[in-house]
Amino acid sequence: MIRILVDSSADYTMAELAENGFDFVPFPVTLNDKTYLDTVELDRNDMYEFLLQGDNFPKTSQPSPEAFAEIFENAKAKGDEIICILLSSALSGTCQSAFLAKNIVDYDKIYIIDSLTATFPIRILAEHAATLRGQGKSAEEIVNAVEDLKARTKVIANMDTLEYLYRGGRLSRTSASIGNLVNLKPVVTIAEDGSISILAKPIGKNKAYSTLLKHLEKHPIDSDFPVYSIYTYGLENCEKLEAKLTKAGIHFKERLQVGCSIGAHIGPGTVGIVYVEKI
Repeated sequence: MIRILVDSSADYTMAELAENGFDFVPFPVTLNDKTYLDTVELDRNDMYEFLLQGDNFPKTSQPSPEAFAEIFENAKAKGDEIICILLSSALSGTCQSAFLAKNIVDYDKIYIIDSLTATFPIRILAEHAATLRGQGKSAEEIVNAVEDLKARTKVIANMDTLEYLYRGGRLSRTSASIGNLVNLKPVVTIAEDGSISILAKPIGKNKAYSTLLKHLEKHPIDSDFPVYSIYTYGLENCEKLEAKLTKAGIHFKERLQVGCSIGAHIGPGTVGIVYVEKI
């Protein structure tokens, strides 16, 4: 049997994980000195409301090697193959934890894919892997196909505020204050090396949405794969962007909410689109 494993940065709900039959390793998230397992014990709306309450900032950490080893030992005992599609190594040490666990378990049928991306592009990769599994492809064939596809999976997002980049230590207080003062609404993506990259720094939401749409014109959508509208918390910005996407002839499969492990760093009000770029 070929199994597929994701971490909680893929932003599946527990019900979706069960429906897809995916193995799952959650990120620990600490709020007010209490640690929760993302998705398992922590509701994403509760986390965003916590962010809005004040100066406290959630702390996320990578899963331990032991969390992976438990699942790997189970796969080894059953003779299963397992394909892990994990958060970008440029953003987390999750892949490192998985490789350490693989060495501990000493089992060759564990395949670890550094997605070089985050959040819902990982969902596209995992579900593509599941489709290929259903077609009878081997684990090696699936891994190669996912490796080929991952460079084309894209997320483009518009951040509503710089406050949470500051709180997470990714931006200085001065830069965040100036940016918020002039109504800076950065448009960000995941670069080829798996790191967060700023595409543009437009002033105001309308310019930000126009910037996003212009980027899509230059990097068109492959209609063979699903397109997702994504948001963190609060639907006002999301509905505005969706209206502009629809007017531009871009149709999305569904609206999805970004979870805790990524959402904590980009904050409420962030919206965007996830898709596969056409070759």
